[in-house]
Amino acid sequence: MSRAVEQTPANRFIDPKVLIKIQNLELVARTVVEGFVQGLHRSPYMGFSVDFASYRQYQPGDEIRRIDWNVFSRSDRLYIKLYEGETNTRVLVLLDVSGSMNYGSGEIKKIDYARILAACLTYFAHHQRDGVGLLTFDTDIRVHVPSSRRRGQLLTILSEIDRIQPSEQTEFRKPLRFLAEYLTRRGLIVLISDLYDEPDNIIAGLKALRAKGNDIIVFHIMDNFELTFPFEDMAQFEDMETKRKLHVIPEYLRKQYLMILNEHMERIRKELSGTRIDYCLMDTSKPLDMGLFTYLAARSKSV
Repeated sequence: MSRAVEQTPANRFIDPKVLIKIQNLELVARTVVEGFVQGLHRSPYMGFSVDFASYRQYQPGDEIRRIDWNVFSRSDRLYIKLYEGETNTRVLVLLDVSGSMNYGSGEIKKIDYARILAACLTYFAHHQRDGVGLLTFDTDIRVHVPSSRRRGQLLTILSEIDRIQPSEQTEFRKPLRFLAEYLTRRGLIVLISDLYDEPDNIIAGLKALRAKGNDIIVFHIMDNFELTFPFEDMAQFEDMETKRKLHVIPEYLRKQYLMILNEHMERIRKELSGTRIDYCLMDTSKPLDMGLFTYLAARSKSV
């Protein structure tokens, strides 16, 4: 990650392969989030207390009388009490629905993992009384549900997430330019994507949003086979977006592929770090706890 966050709680969630078999997305989100919250309550590493929406970490200049000493005694960290009007954040989930997200080496595709993560973050934000919204994109903006605390917002967003069908190529410039012009209030932007676009397009757009005062988290969703390239036999590979096919001898390609991929990831990670944008690599074979923990840590800085 580009900014250090506190150690992840020891609990682990249900395997993603189990989660995708649950048909009701709201039930999936509730199951994961409630398990995560219970794990945080038991964790010695967290100081957010039992009601995360009513605390934030102490900063120089805050009134000492607002420090919760009970939390300090349990966590050895200083947190101050917030009043109701101080706790609400505007959250926008920015979800990549391009064709490359449809890849999966096993039972779970990247879009399935991303869909569950987006649903969990939406559920969590909504129940923390935050205004939450959704924007899905590929080469263009496909769905935009503006951030709101209105009644029915959670179900509206979950319904949109549930009906996603990836198809087109990836293009970051248009959706990020739209957001830079559209957003008039600062908030928390959560990007969920495999980041298959030119790094310049991704970095420039996110930096423009960060310059306007938004907190940003980037969840880089990757299949384990994409990260390790374990293929052995000669095979025909097909681009999920362009449909171009290529015959490949993995033994000859592996080293070059991994070098290019790591350079791509490292450049994005370094550029985002320099702009204080959180970056979290998510392997679809792993549970979702790091994603939720990263979100909670970033959210606590934005209130």
